Amino acid sequence: MKKHRRKYVNALMLALFSIATLIALVPLFGVLGYVFKNGVMDVNLKFFLDLPVPMGMTGGGMANAIVGTLILIAIASVLGIPIGILAAIYLTEYDRLSWFSTLIRFTTDVLTGIPSIIIGIVVYTAIVVKMKHFSAFSGGIALAIIMIPVVIRSTEEMLKLVPHTIREAGYALGIPRWRTIIQIVLPTAAKGIVTGSMLAVARVAGETAPLLFTALGNQYWAHNLNQPIAALPLSIYEYATSPYKQWHEQAWAGSLVLIFLVIILNATARLAFRTRNN
Repeated sequence: MKKHRRKYVNALMLALFSIATLIALVPLFGVLGYVFKNGVMDVNLKFFLDLPVPMGMTGGGMANAIVGTLILIAIASVLGIPIGILAAIYLTEYDRLSWFSTLIRFTTDVLTGIPSIIIGIVVYTAIVVKMKHFSAFSGGIALAIIMIPVVIRSTEEMLKLVPHTIREAGYALGIPRWRTIIQIVLPTAAKGIVTGSMLAVARVAGETAPLLFTALGNQYWAHNLNQPIAALPLSIYEYATSPYKQWHEQAWAGSLVLIFLVIILNATARLAFRTRNN
């Protein structure tokens, strides 16, 4: 009797878990399907190669916004990833339990939860106002600030997974701590660190609010990092809030491209993590 009861309870709970999983997937595939339906017809080669055209003219694309997004991500990565990795190395290898490391971890967790628009306002006040103009550089700084706590936390967890015996083996051979970290610990955790960094990149790829206060946007090519620059999230926001149908169609196409960019980054990170586990 108890055996049959356990089977029924197990089947019931399995059914509940399966239903909950399907319900959780409905919003995701609903959003993906709706964006794909509205944007796929306007995604073509010209969309990736042409600049935006004035209202009333047919065609045009978001080539400058796509390149601008990649530039902003590159700036953020150059600034945010090294800082995050170095901070994680300090927390893991040099100072694990002091009040200072506890304060850093607490600050990192708080920074992770701060709305991105607040970061945009801070960077606007600290950099844009003083420079007296918007720029790609200030936009990259805002995105880097968002990336740093994600990189710190992910890198710290990956370094903790490296067995301490590996470090002790290096010390036993007379290798200095800094060289042990660079030549032994980091290569061992490299795939996990790359995975966390790519997830951080995916995290900032679709940010719009901080770029409104920093990068501003541009209808043309940006020729240097000290001037406003276009980005996919900014172009989507501008086109989606306009009263023109043609711009709405461009916004849907830009949304589809941005979603696929984020999906590719996340999928690549997951595959790298799976390879690491294997």
